[in-house]
Amino acid sequence: MPILSSYLLPIALLIGSNIFMTTAWYWHLRFKEVPILHVILISWGLALIEYCLAVPANRLGSGVYSPAQLKTIQEVVTLVIFAGFSVLYLKESFTWNQGVGFAFIAVGAYFIFHKF
Repeated sequence: MPILSSYLLPIALLIGSNIFMTTAWYWHLRFKEVPILHVILISWGLALIEYCLAVPANRLGSGVYSPAQLKTIQEVVTLVIFAGFSVLYLKESFTWNQGVGFAFIAVGAYFIFHKF
């Protein structure tokens, strides 16, 4: 019996991939003294790991989700990961207008997953 179902494994992989991608894109904002070439090379390494998780997530996920649903899951996961990363790592405040914007995106996700 698999540890994660065919519905949950793609989501878990997308969460992992988004942690690496968010880190690749934004980790260096706290280290502006690091030369940009080093930042690019480190970020490429992180992005490689991200791809190694995202590609299987989409391949496996396509068996149970439509492409639009997979993309929607990825975008919602990205926003949640980014919000956490921004607050915990970058020490940015999470503002009410960001919350409202994310809520609108959540409403959009609801419509992607429900047939009327």
